[in-house]
Amino acid sequence: MSRALHLALAAYALLLVPAHALFGQELLVPAKLVLRSGTTVRLQVARTISSAHAHKNDRLEFVALDDVIARGSTVIRAGASAVGSVIEVRGKRPLGLGGHIIVSLDSVELSSGEIVELVGRREFKGKSHTIRMAIGMAITAAIYLPASPVFLLSRGRDSTILKGTEITAFTKGDTSLDAEDFAPMQNRGSELNEMIDFLPPRVLIAEGREGDMLNLIFLAREEELRGVFARAGWLKVEESPPKIFWHLLRQRTHYTKLPMDKLYVYGRAQDYSYALPDPQSIVARRHHLRIWKTDHDVDGVPLWVAAATHDVAIELVKSKFRLFHRIDPDVDAEREFIAGNLAETRQLTREDYVRGTRPVFAAQTATGQPYYSDSRLLILELNREVISTAGKTDVAAKLR
Repeated sequence: MSRALHLALAAYALLLVPAHALFGQELLVPAKLVLRSGTTVRLQVARTISSAHAHKNDRLEFVALDDVIARGSTVIRAGASAVGSVIEVRGKRPLGLGGHIIVSLDSVELSSGEIVELVGRREFKGKSHTIRMAIGMAITAAIYLPASPVFLLSRGRDSTILKGTEITAFTKGDTSLDAEDFAPMQNRGSELNEMIDFLPPRVLIAEGREGDMLNLIFLAREEELRGVFARAGWLKVEESPPKIFWHLLRQRTHYTKLPMDKLYVYGRAQDYSYALPDPQSIVARRHHLRIWKTDHDVDGVPLWVAAATHDVAIELVKSKFRLFHRIDPDVDAEREFIAGNLAETRQLTREDYVRGTRPVFAAQTATGQPYYSDSRLLILELNREVISTAGKTDVAAKLR
């Protein structure tokens, strides 16, 4: 055999030998995955922001609400840190004008520790009082014209972005990532546990101060929720200012739908406000609760959270020159009362207790009234008219 043929065969044999056999180690090319441009990232404001104190270019903190998945890998974990900034801010102004804040979403941390850019901005406006100012000027002008221009100095409200407010951002541009840096997607935990992980322990007032604690969770479709409270004798309180004024004039101390202040969870005011007045003292004493719908469900049935307290008297707070309802400080007793009251309708199919991630054993309402609790939330599952027996078993198991 010729020398040339030997060399050719030797070269061919080398091509058949794996590279790791020649060099003693395997040559790996990391697999790639791509986080596509425009991928949705839901975020939650980590701290309350106000136009009264914010400044342009202030750094803002956010928290990711959901896992973000790319090709079967978790690239952003729920709870991941994100940052943004104030790009414009203006405080409340004369002529009844409210303040406003414009925020941008800048970046979010991946589960690998890398940072990717985000695109997103949102404007928040404070309430203006221009109509109230005009009415005040008109009334004052009719009585004493020279005094009416004073109302031009009246201001609107500052813009406040409450802790927990949800904002949506999107990834900027396609990002190529090494797949080995990310863990495979895992099965989601129960919706109930996910909700509790991000559930604030207490509600906020419009200015961002904490108040009542959240102490109830309902598992129910909306029509079932409304129905069970109607059957138990609860009343939806009045919300229309003209109706409130008219009914107060006509009914006075017999006004059963006395309104409630708006309180906030997830940056939103309550979806429902219910009251059960004491027939012997309708205005001063009433059971009441505020209910918020969450983004979570169990087998398609929504989860709701609620804050319940018992008004036991009306008292004057001298420092504020306002009348407030005084509550029973044992808020757990009100939690149990509502469960017992709704149980009388035979609409409850399950009661269970869970603990929040941030316990509340003693706190104060927004008006400074103390209250105490064992820090448990009571889950009340309402009966569903159309549901299979298997479905009921599955839901009960998921609530354990």
